[in-house]
Amino acid sequence: IPFSKKAERTQVQPISYLIQAAVQNRDLISLAAGLVDEPSLPVDAAKTLIADILATEAGGRAALQYGTTDGLLKLRCQVLEQLCTTEGCTAEDLNLTDENVIISTGSQQMLFLVSDVLLDPGDIVIVAAPSYFVYTGTLASFGVQTRTVAVDAGGVRVDEVRKRIEELKAEGNLDRLKMIYVMSYYQNPTGLTLAADRREPLVSLAREFSTDHRILILEDAAYRELCYDGVDLPSIKRYDPDNEYVILCQTFSKPFSPGFKTGYAFLPDELVGPVLCQKGNHDFGSNNFSQHLISRAIETGLYFEQIERLRSVYRRKRDVMLSALAESFADFPGGPLVWTQPGGGLYIWVTFPPTISTRRDSALFTACIDQGVLYVPGEYCYEAGEAGDLAGRTMRLCFGVVPEEKISEGVRRLATAARSCVSAAPVA
Repeated sequence: IPFSKKAERTQVQPISYLIQAAVQNRDLISLAAGLVDEPSLPVDAAKTLIADILATEAGGRAALQYGTTDGLLKLRCQVLEQLCTTEGCTAEDLNLTDENVIISTGSQQMLFLVSDVLLDPGDIVIVAAPSYFVYTGTLASFGVQTRTVAVDAGGVRVDEVRKRIEELKAEGNLDRLKMIYVMSYYQNPTGLTLAADRREPLVSLAREFSTDHRILILEDAAYRELCYDGVDLPSIKRYDPDNEYVILCQTFSKPFSPGFKTGYAFLPDELVGPVLCQKGNHDFGSNNFSQHLISRAIETGLYFEQIERLRSVYRRKRDVMLSALAESFADFPGGPLVWTQPGGGLYIWVTFPPTISTRRDSALFTACIDQGVLYVPGEYCYEAGEAGDLAGRTMRLCFGVVPEEKISEGVRRLATAARSCVSAAPVA
C-alpha cells in the first residue's frame, strides 16, 4: 500500500506501550501512565446526571440526537461564563462570544485541528524542552520543525523564546514560525507552571514579531483546574484583550472524567471557520450526550464538587510521593537527585545524577521492570539529539492512577532498582 507522507511521518506514541503495560499487568505499579485516580471517578454523579437527562422524553431525545459541529450552545456559553468568572473579567474584556468557543473530542483533538489549519511541512513551532511529547509527536506527523527553549522553576523562559525568534529572523526563517506552544499550568511532564510575570511578556513578544504574519500562542491549560496549592494565575489568554494572538485549550477530562472525552477551546475570530471546516471532516461534532451531561453537571454544581474532591485527592497523593522520594533516595550512593514540587496537576519531574541513565534502553528501565515499577523516560520529552546528558537522566513520575497506598511502594521499588544500577561512569 502506498501510504501518504503524513502516515510515514507518524510514529507510534511511546506512551502507548507504557499504558498497555500498566493495564495488562495489575501487579506492576505504574508511575508512568497519565491516567486519573479511579476511585474518585464520579460514578454516582454520572448516574444522577444520566437519570436527569433521560427523565423527560424531550430531554432524552435532544441528548441522544446528533449535535452541532461547534458544540452544544448551552455548554459553550457555560464555559465562556466560567472562564470570565475565573479571570475576573467580562467576555467583552476578552473580545469573546460563544461563537469563539468550540467543543472538541478531548483537548487533543483541538490541538490537532488547530495544527491542521495552521501548519504546513517545514513550518516551525517553538516548544519547551522538555515538552508534552504527545503533541510534539503530532507536530512531527505534520512535518513541522520544532525549536526548543529552556525551562526553569518559572516554566518557559521568555528570554529564550525571544532568542529563538531572533535567530529565526537572522536566518531568514521568521516567515516559517507559526506558533509558540505552552502548557501554562502544571506542565506535562514537569509539573511546572508558567510564572505570572512571564505571561503578558509572552503575548507582547508574539505581537512584536508579528510583522508580516501573525505568530500565535497555543496555550494548553489542560490541568488548570487541578490547582491545590497557591493562587490560580490569570491565563495567557487574559493578556490578549483583542483576541488575536492566543488560542486557549482546556478539557473536562482531568477535572471531571476522561471517559466523557470532551474538551473546548477559545479561538480568535479568523480561526473559527477553518477549524470548524476541519472538525466537520473529522466528526461533524463531538459526543452530544457527553456535552449534555457535562452541561447538566455544571448547572447542578456537581462539576465543581468533583473538582474540589480531586484537588484533595491529588494533593494527598502528591505529598505521599514527595515524602517517598525524600525517604527512599536519602543518601543515594549515585549522588543527589532533584525533583519538582508541583502545586497542581499529576506529575513530578525527577533529575538523576550523571551516574544514572533513565533512557528506555538503560539498565535502570530494565531493573524497574524487574522490580515491578514503571516510569516515563525523560528522553521522550525532548527532541531527538537535544539536551544530551540531561535528557538521558530525567524521568516523569505520575501519581494520578496509582492508589495512594501503593505510591510509597512504587517509589521504593524505583529506588531499589536505581541503587542496583549505580555506576561511576557518566551517562553517555
